[in-house]
Amino acid sequence: MVEHSGLDIMCLNKYCHSSSSSSSSEHEKKIFTKLKLNLTGEYPRKNAEILSGQYGTNVLLIGAALMLAITHHGPSVKEEHLLSFITCLMIIQLMWMMWYILVRDRQNNLQTEKDVHATTCWIRGGLTLLALLSLIMDAFRIGYYVGYQSCVSAVLGVYPVIHATHTIAQVHFLWFHIKDVIKMFETFERFGVIHAVFTNLLLWCNGVMSEAEHFLNNHKRRLSALGYGNLTIVHSEPHCNCSTSTCSMFSNSLYYLYPFNIEYHIFVSAMLFVMWKNIGRTIDLSSNQKRPPTKTHGLILGPILGLVALASTIGVLVVYIIHVEESFQTRQSAISMFYCYGIVMLVFMCSAGASGLLIYRADHMPMDTSKNPSRQLDTELLFGSSVGSWLMSWCSVVAVLGSNSSPPYRWTNLIYSLLIVLEKYVQNLFIIESLYRQWEDREREDAELPPSPEIFSVTSSLAPPYNGIINQAYETPDRACATMENEQEESGQVYRSPRKPSEVPLPVGNNAVEPPSLKRQILKNIAVFLVMCNISLWILPAFGCRPQYDNGLEQETFGFSIWTTVLNFAVPMNLFYRMHSVASLFEVFRRV
Repeated sequence: MVEHSGLDIMCLNKYCHSSSSSSSSEHEKKIFTKLKLNLTGEYPRKNAEILSGQYGTNVLLIGAALMLAITHHGPSVKEEHLLSFITCLMIIQLMWMMWYILVRDRQNNLQTEKDVHATTCWIRGGLTLLALLSLIMDAFRIGYYVGYQSCVSAVLGVYPVIHATHTIAQVHFLWFHIKDVIKMFETFERFGVIHAVFTNLLLWCNGVMSEAEHFLNNHKRRLSALGYGNLTIVHSEPHCNCSTSTCSMFSNSLYYLYPFNIEYHIFVSAMLFVMWKNIGRTIDLSSNQKRPPTKTHGLILGPILGLVALASTIGVLVVYIIHVEESFQTRQSAISMFYCYGIVMLVFMCSAGASGLLIYRADHMPMDTSKNPSRQLDTELLFGSSVGSWLMSWCSVVAVLGSNSSPPYRWTNLIYSLLIVLEKYVQNLFIIESLYRQWEDREREDAELPPSPEIFSVTSSLAPPYNGIINQAYETPDRACATMENEQEESGQVYRSPRKPSEVPLPVGNNAVEPPSLKRQILKNIAVFLVMCNISLWILPAFGCRPQYDNGLEQETFGFSIWTTVLNFAVPMNLFYRMHSVASLFEVFRRV
């Protein structure tokens, strides 16, 4: 009793007293531990994204402020200041990419996770082609600087050299590291990747500003030739003579390469943004698998109609550029021709997209809800880049309905603008539903993969490996089936499906490939046709066919300054929408 009582007293002194007197201290300790975990684990993971995003946004806003000051053409801020700032940003990105590559090379023993959906080989191949054209543009810039080096800043010579180096290093990074899922130095890497994202965005903005200023000056020259006065044309040529005979060629050729350089930088920024979203992400291995190669069975009507659209687009572009510089009547006929061409093109595109949506409505398949940052970004960019074209179209509708003048293209302009809105509605729905459509495994195998040489029709995931069945069937074709059936029946596992009434075994061999189903062939043709149409609608404004500047209706309603501001915002967004739609539709073609 005494010992037991002593033990009870000790228990009370050791536990009961501590539980009663230090309950608050244990609660505070739990709160402190939880706060410590949040600070050490959740803080870098959650808030580093916000901090790096704010850093990148402010970098872009600094560049935007410099660009706005340059458009004023004042003496305080010049183009050299903007180019110096962008050059510093490119050098910082080069240093980060070199550091990243060196760190990854030293960690060869560690397997880096990859996001197979981040990009594809054909996208990187297309970006490589755009990068080559950007390098040609840098070479022209260097040649232009050499001709005027006696009277221009040295920044104009340093910038294209750094930009060329930046382009080559960035293409290497895209090919070998853009799919990486970063799990080390996450906070630092977030700042490095977002710096690269906004550096490319700033390069895109600079290209858009230069190209828009060049086109606006040409538009003012045309208006001056038609008798409109009080238009100030900015002359950007240096105040000295060129030391070579190729300066004018370099200067004029630059603006034909600007569309490719602009698309290069905006696509690279989108791919780097996906990499930024993947930092610290846990990859779902079940959905992170490469797709089988795409088959092209039944591709006839879509490519033919697409090539017809592309050929007609080139013809319209040549005729428009030639006639818009001539007399007033010829100018009006060129604008009318453009709107008639656009109406026909958009009607076919709306019909193709609506047909694809009807196929999806008739085919009840579940949607793929797995997490995919690349696909989510595609959806957001489609909607975001549509805003510019929609704004331009509704401004045209208001101008047509409220204008007092009646040029021959007035009502075709109205129909064209409304069809632009409808076409983007339909195409966005078709692309998004195609990207989120979850195809059944049976259909994917029938359409994409050649059938495996097998004896039994296997429907269970517990089936024995094919290799053993195939080898025994080839070695003893008369007795292999019976032998395997006996072995499986003894072990209690039979993976047979009922044979046909004739009891004829399925043929062995992989020569017969089942063609895609009819609905897949139709969807593939629709995707190819829409790809070619979007390329056509990108070519026209990219190379100078912009009737919104020349028809005069919108300028009469909104005024020259407001309407040119709307176009300077809407046209680059529309160009990006068309090229991004090409990439998304090609992905639709691969998925279908």
